[in-house]
Amino acid sequence: MSLFTAPERRFALAVSRLVYCNPFLPERIEHERAALGQDFVGAEVVWSIKEQNEGARPSLVLLDQRCETLTEAVRERLARTISDVPEDDWRLYEDVVWYMFYQRCRESMNRLILAAGTPAATRAPQYRSFAADYARFFVIPGREFHPWIEPTHAFACFFQIRRAFSLIFNHIVGTSAPAARLRAAAWQSVFTHDLPRYVRGLHTQMGDFATLIVGETGTGKEVVARAIGLSRYVPFDPKTQTFTEDYTRFFLPLNLSALSPTLIESELFGHRRGAFTGAMENRTGWLETCPALGSVFLDEVGDICPEIQVKLLRVLQSRIFQRIGESQTRKFLGKLLAATNRDLAAEMHAGRFREDFYYRLCSDVIHAPPLREVLRESPEELGNLLQFICRRVCPEPDGEKLAEEIRGWIEANLGPDYPWPGNFRELEQCVRNVLVRGEYHPARPRVQDDPFLQSVRDGALSIDQLTQGYVRRVHATTGSYERTAKRLGLDWRTVKAKVE
Repeated sequence: MSLFTAPERRFALAVSRLVYCNPFLPERIEHERAALGQDFVGAEVVWSIKEQNEGARPSLVLLDQRCETLTEAVRERLARTISDVPEDDWRLYEDVVWYMFYQRCRESMNRLILAAGTPAATRAPQYRSFAADYARFFVIPGREFHPWIEPTHAFACFFQIRRAFSLIFNHIVGTSAPAARLRAAAWQSVFTHDLPRYVRGLHTQMGDFATLIVGETGTGKEVVARAIGLSRYVPFDPKTQTFTEDYTRFFLPLNLSALSPTLIESELFGHRRGAFTGAMENRTGWLETCPALGSVFLDEVGDICPEIQVKLLRVLQSRIFQRIGESQTRKFLGKLLAATNRDLAAEMHAGRFREDFYYRLCSDVIHAPPLREVLRESPEELGNLLQFICRRVCPEPDGEKLAEEIRGWIEANLGPDYPWPGNFRELEQCVRNVLVRGEYHPARPRVQDDPFLQSVRDGALSIDQLTQGYVRRVHATTGSYERTAKRLGLDWRTVKAKVE
């Protein structure tokens, strides 16, 4: 006996795909459209800049209602019939119930996230109602049915999914397609592209995969790393009604470019008293401090010397290390996140970055786009980003008015083609400068003052000088010899020769 009518099955199949998709990819909207048909209310491909709009979107409200109605109807059919039910129908019913459970938990999960850093952040008495719902919809008299996720694990996964959505959405701002792609990439770093596989068992193995975030200075690489690091899976204990760890302790950042090699080693690995001049007492390093569910973030990893690269390579290969001045082996239990603004392909070619270390880091790579690329693809994003910044630096109701004023100033004084070499960080400082002094003076010359462009206008360059200057400017945009070569149709070694 089939559990679903033909229209119900079409709806349930679309909801099943929606359950497991990446919420930051355009496919999310297509699944909603497939589920609701002509009742679908148009939505932007990219989530609104205000997350609180999520629960109020008409399509999601209607989806929630229909899932509630369908699951109740199917449960009644299961309770009153004795016919065999196809396995595919069981799983389809289960997926619709999972969607309904997640929507029911959404607001209570949000409250847990808002309580971050307090004792209330780990207590979840709402599990009782979740467990009651689980029993009502999955424990049906006379039916032998075993959901593929047991209740405490499902509850922990729901909290992780909700937390990851909130952290990624709120940390990686913008409504442009590049911002959406960056959020989708961060989501995959947490859950992979296959959410069912992750839930079945991969959630316990994600600490073994290092994540490398590449991009220019000021593109928000640490912001991306923080969202990923704070989104790791935390088990739930039904006996104490608590999560076993406080996820706010999970992210340990270290800026390597600000430290000497000796201090980097001490901060990462720890040291024994007397191991070097100034080592007055034993010190526990961050690799040892990091909990099993935590992450150590190494900012500007491209700046560290080869000797420390060798030590970190050993950590990634075997998960073991020693404190400076000790022979005792210790174990790194967490996940390694790293970021760099350097072109690591060129650094490896120059012998400054070890290939074996790179190939341990690059199992998961995220590219943070520069602001000029974002604005070139979506010029309207400037207004969205200005509103976001101005809401933080200027209280309502002046925030939106300030954003309009600053946008007008930028258009009049910097022009639409200003390259924002400092990226999002520079845009923030531009807002503060205009707010305080009514103007902003970039540290670098404007594009229209570039001597190269003036020489082009004057016809003063040879063909070799012209191509060399152009290649250099494309490289400044891409930040990579390989991406420059791909854009220009050249060999990367040719690009390197002209840039250098």
